[in-house]
Amino acid sequence: MSYTLITANRNYSSWSLRPWVLMKALEIPFADRIEPFEAAENYAAFRSFSPTGQVPALIDGDRTVWDSLGITLYLGDRHPKVWPSDEVARAWAQSAVAEMHSGFATLRNDCPMNVGVRVEMRMPSPALNRNIARLTELWDEGLVRFGGPFLGGRAFTAADAFYAPVAFRVRTYGLNVGSAAQAWVDHMLALPAMREWEAAALAETWREASHEAEVGAAGRIVEDYRAIESALR
Repeated sequence: MSYTLITANRNYSSWSLRPWVLMKALEIPFADRIEPFEAAENYAAFRSFSPTGQVPALIDGDRTVWDSLGITLYLGDRHPKVWPSDEVARAWAQSAVAEMHSGFATLRNDCPMNVGVRVEMRMPSPALNRNIARLTELWDEGLVRFGGPFLGGRAFTAADAFYAPVAFRVRTYGLNVGSAAQAWVDHMLALPAMREWEAAALAETWREASHEAEVGAAGRIVEDYRAIESALR
């Protein structure tokens, strides 16, 4: 197997982070190819490597696997550590991954991914509060039920990878997820793979205008740890 994983900007691309951190944390070798967001609309350019015109995409020889969930399922068939070994924990983790993939729309919209800043949010909506309450409930259940420190037990799995972007969001927006869930967030942010992603995000030297506008709509930026920008596209 010789994988190439195609992702976009470290600062913005939450969907890219999922398979990237999964493969890094599980030491699944891959070539790391970045195709940055050059504009608000990148469909035509990304169609050259992804049938959906979106990232991430995994290249395995002459085979292309797209979508973060599709990639995770593909890797799970080939690498046993992608899912918890315990049957009960595995079923829980797969359900949690599916819930993240299909749900939490308000969290995505109201708290857009931006690794390098800290934001003082405007008043959260009732829908966002419901999303945060569900995250807290879900994480607490996984940590307590399977013994932590990861969501499915003692080892990092796809469940942690799929919620890894939310760990950044919790820090960026100062979301209150309770003490147990916050301990998972802190543990995740300290992982070498997450620190590597963060370092690359902070080193990016340009901004994409539409992504910056989304963060501006969420609240007031009170800290910006990113490199000095060279362009706003």
